[in-house]
Amino acid sequence: MRTDTIAAIATPPGEGGIGIVRVSGEQAFPIAERLFRRRGGSKPLQSHRAYFGVIVDPAAGETLDRALLLPFRAPRSYTGEDVAEFHCHGSPYLLRRVLELVWREGARPAEPGEFTLRAFLNGKLDLAQAEAVADLIRARSEAQLRSALALHEGRLSQQVHALGDELLRLLATVEAHIDFSEEIGELDPHTLIHDLQSLLQRLDALLEGAQAGRILREGARVAIVGRPNVGKSSLLNALLGEERAITTEIPGTTRDTLEESLIVGGVPLVILDTAGLRESADVVEQMGVERARRAAERADLILLVYDLTAPDWDADRALLESLPPHTPKLLVGNKVDAAPKRQQHARSVFPNSVFISALTGTGLDALQEAILTALEVQRVGEETPTLTHQRHIQAVAEAKRALEQTREALRQGYPPDLIAVDLRAAWLALGAITGETADETLVQRIFRDFCIGK
Repeated sequence: MRTDTIAAIATPPGEGGIGIVRVSGEQAFPIAERLFRRRGGSKPLQSHRAYFGVIVDPAAGETLDRALLLPFRAPRSYTGEDVAEFHCHGSPYLLRRVLELVWREGARPAEPGEFTLRAFLNGKLDLAQAEAVADLIRARSEAQLRSALALHEGRLSQQVHALGDELLRLLATVEAHIDFSEEIGELDPHTLIHDLQSLLQRLDALLEGAQAGRILREGARVAIVGRPNVGKSSLLNALLGEERAITTEIPGTTRDTLEESLIVGGVPLVILDTAGLRESADVVEQMGVERARRAAERADLILLVYDLTAPDWDADRALLESLPPHTPKLLVGNKVDAAPKRQQHARSVFPNSVFISALTGTGLDALQEAILTALEVQRVGEETPTLTHQRHIQAVAEAKRALEQTREALRQGYPPDLIAVDLRAAWLALGAITGETADETLVQRIFRDFCIGK
């Protein structure tokens, strides 16, 4: 199957100035020669050169388009195979016609992500770098783009390879003591434990920013909660810069959860405006309150909004205590424009509050900075590679658990053959990140989420 020649449209659906049909495999150049007419057509195609000419239907003698042909000879191509790209005008109908001609000449439709899969199988990319291709395509902010580019350039892969090499060295040492204990003596557990401590510290450094990395890639869910009429919907509108939610002076106006997306400091956020949390006999409002509590339970961050003009905040304190204990929270004192002198008193009740006016926009910049701080995304872009994929996080965590078991086994005086089992488990876990130890099922699951043509 992997020796087939594959073809697909490599540009997004819809009209555009340029559209690309990509062909990869051993028949890519012969197909291009049959479909493309150029000056000096008798000369062999030269790699990495742009040719101007026309695309023709050889069976009908019909010209389809004036286009460019870009040939890339193996192994100096994206897939590591011979690749030919037809750069046509961006008519969806025209691109489909060209693609059908390519199929008719011997190629088959490419599967989702199959071009990048072949790049992985041919050693042009490892598995983590291949995943970064999809991240680059889907990046919606500068921070996401930087993170995807760092992954694509191999920053994480280099660290994983270094850790894997060290694990293999330790494993070789242990296995040598299994096979040649009479010649080289008994295994020294203290030296091995010292080496394991260094590896565990490096794994901890990777895991330290994992939550921030996941949020950077997937986005964070931020739930705005509070009692009725404290200004939750007004805050949503202020953050979005538009009147998205209905606001009135009537308590309980918001009955359902409203979701909106925005980018703050390069981090994608999903902001959830929720119904005011209070006891109510209204069945519809009760449903809204229940949905608000579920939104808070699933959120990465909770913004608890309270009204600075309220006579007291006993109900707000009770509400705070009822929220999920392990979810980070930001306390937001709203309506500072109407009660500027109550900030000091509010700090004594709710320390570390951020004070804003959703009506005038006062304090919104400080609130956005506080959101990023609470989500702990400042580490992104530092020298330590950031884990942005849940798969990578789980692999590193699994390797850490295996090494902790190895350390404990050494302390308990277990024999070297049992020590080797845990060391090998750690190496296998890390190898799955780059694909060295990944099975076919995992590889297929990763590439099935790619778009066709990439």
